[in-house]
This record gives sequence, C-alpha cells and structure tokens, in this order.
Amino acid sequence: MQEPLKKKLNPAFLFHSRHVSCPRWPRPEKSVLPGPEEAHSNCQSCYQGCLLVTLLRGLFYSFPMTMSNHILPKDFPELKNDTFLRAARGEEIEHVPVWCMRQAGRYLPEFRESRAGKDFFETCRSPEACCELTLQPLRRFPFDAAIIFSDILVIPQALGMDVQMVPGKGPTFPEPLKEPGDLQTLRSKVDVPAELGYVFKAITITRHRLEGKVPLIGFSGAPWTLMAYMIEGGGSTTHSKAKRWLYRHPEASHQLLKQLTDVIVEYLVGQVAAGAQALQVFESHAGCLGPVEFYEFALPYLRDISKRVKKCLKASGLEEVPMIVFAKDGHYALEALSQSHYEVVGLDWTIEPQSARARTEGKVSLQGNMDPCALYAPKERISEIVKKMLEGFGTRGYIANLGHGLYPDMDPESVGAFVEAVHTHSRQLLK
Repeated sequence: MQEPLKKKLNPAFLFHSRHVSCPRWPRPEKSVLPGPEEAHSNCQSCYQGCLLVTLLRGLFYSFPMTMSNHILPKDFPELKNDTFLRAARGEEIEHVPVWCMRQAGRYLPEFRESRAGKDFFETCRSPEACCELTLQPLRRFPFDAAIIFSDILVIPQALGMDVQMVPGKGPTFPEPLKEPGDLQTLRSKVDVPAELGYVFKAITITRHRLEGKVPLIGFSGAPWTLMAYMIEGGGSTTHSKAKRWLYRHPEASHQLLKQLTDVIVEYLVGQVAAGAQALQVFESHAGCLGPVEFYEFALPYLRDISKRVKKCLKASGLEEVPMIVFAKDGHYALEALSQSHYEVVGLDWTIEPQSARARTEGKVSLQGNMDPCALYAPKERISEIVKKMLEGFGTRGYIANLGHGLYPDMDPESVGAFVEAVHTHSRQLLK
C-alpha cells in the first residue's frame, strides 16, 4: 500500500478527522498507531476516544493490505430505505417497518444449504459466511432492516470459555462456571478487536454489500442472559443454577455481570465503528427472574450499557444509533425499561399492544410482538392478526416484528405473508 493511502486509511488519522483531540495522541499527519494497552493507559482524559481508536485499530490491521478499499468501515453506500431508523426515533413514516428476529435462519432452505456440514461457530467466525447468511432473507422478502448473522455466545468465548453448538441439543459449555472461584478462569481483560474482530469485519462487508438497501442492525446478549448460559452450561427451563448464584453469591454475581457489561459496551461500540446502524440488546432470560431480582441483577446493567455506549459514541465522534432492548417475558418491568435510555423497547407476544402503549406513555418506540406460532396459520388469518396488531400499536413509533425468533420449521411463504400484511395494512392506516 502506498504511504499516502495508508495514512489516509489509518484509524488514528480517521479518529482525529472526527474532531476529537488529545495532546498525548499522535498528530493526524503521523501514521503510527498505539496498541490497545497504550491507548487505554496514556489518555485518561478521553477514554472513549481511546476506545474507538483501539477498535478501529483491530479493524484496520485485521484486513489484509491487498484487499480492496470497499471492505473498510468508510464510504458506505447511501441508505435508500431509512424507514426502520425513522420509526425507531418516532418520526413520520410511509409504512410501518418490519423485520424478524432470526430472519437469517434454518427456516430458509438456502440457509440450510449454506450451513450444511459446517460447525456453527466456525461459520460465525467467517465474515464472508455471515455476510451471505445476513443477505439471504433480504433477497426473498422486502424487510426494512437486516441483522448481522452472529450469536450472543461469542462473548463468553471471548472471555475464554469453550462453547459448542451440539446438534439436537443447542449451545453447550463443557466446563460451565460452578463456584465464584471459577471466575478466575475468565480473561480479566478482553482484547475485543482481537477476539471479536471477525464480527466487525462481517458488519463492514455486509454494510457495503447491502448497497444501502436497508439499515444493518448489530446486537449483543445482555449480561444476565449471558451469565445464565455460562453457569447453566446451556439452555435451561428453570435457570436454577444461575439463580442460585444470585441468592448465594450476590457479590460474585455482580462481579461477573460488571465484567460482561464492560466487554459488551466495547463490543457494541465496535459494531457501530464497523458500520452497524442500530443495536439490539437481547435479555432473553428476563422471564426467569422476579421483579426484585431483575431490578438488582439485570436492569442496572442494561441501563449502564445504553448510557455508556451513547457516551462513547458521542465522545468518539461516531453518529449515535438507535438502541433496542428486548427483555423477553419482562412485562413486569415495562415502565422501567421505557426509561432505561433505549429508543425502542421490544415486546414478546404476552403483552397487549394497547397496554404497552399506555404503560410506556410515549417515551419510546415499540417493537413486536406477533406470536411466532401465528405463522402456522393460513395466510388470510396471518393478515387478520397483523391488521389487529397494527391497530393496537398504531403506526407512529412502531416497528413490526415477532415476539420471538422464527422457528426452523416455519414456511418461508408465511414469513412473506407477514411482511406483506404489515406493509399493506400500515399503508392503508396511514392514508
């Protein structure tokens, strides 16, 4: 690479070009970039800026120099359909936007063909594979957003845990955390660009190959949900092992939750630096907690994530993106979630739309919440259910989705009927 081009693409130069200054950092005309340790230790006055440069450093140096410029996190194609982003911010729209959790999934035959014979997490670590899987549903359906193909359990892997996807069983931790002393086996400091840079690469490549068709959503699991997996060793109906920690080892529980939060914040900021235009935080296991435990062990960390990500993006000169929190079965905390600094609150199917609107008092946009199993109904019935859902939520500050992810045995034609019904009925309501 020629020196002028290398300097132009150097993350330190890009960082300073965003009008964030620090006398202890290299001047823009220099192309020397400190390592992560130096970035975090030399500049306490602009920690967020140092964080961004560290993340960009991971992106920059993980791309081979021979690759073309289009895979760098800059000069993205102009966005053609911003309906999802406008709805997230409560702005006027021409139709209600729609996307589906797990829209890149096993219900698609092309997904199954792409994944055949391949290890799940090996696929997650392949930016090209993740890009292809992310784009597949967009070729079939007129979704208003894409969500990067990845998995929430890449974070426990980054912390040093072995996670395997066992056919017929799901995610499995051969050596889960059993006692507080096991926390010593986790990495005390995670080099996020080194451990999770493959996700950043996937986001950057996908953002370019979307060609501005729709926005790209990045995501992470929430601290409590990740903690539950790390202790249970996989899925669970009771989460009794993880909840045992909350009651028997509250201090160790908070220690782990804080450690996860720190990694999640850096991970989400890195996704935005890589090109993500919105972020969703999945608190998938909210329903196994009662209100008291949720307010102590889940909500504070959800709030911390949203506030710190926004603060970091602002300090780093990155554009603030809408953030969505989805706490499945956390209906008891809906009012608190609407005041947790997220622009959108995702809902499962157990909440009435009118009730959700009344309880959130217009503070946030809402997302959801059709029962995924409604997709087993005939197309005419799906259309009726969607119409009623739209009438309940209204069209302003609303993103249509399911109340959970798509199931593997669902018919793609039913998904298409759902998307079409949202667009058709919402346009009629907006006339």
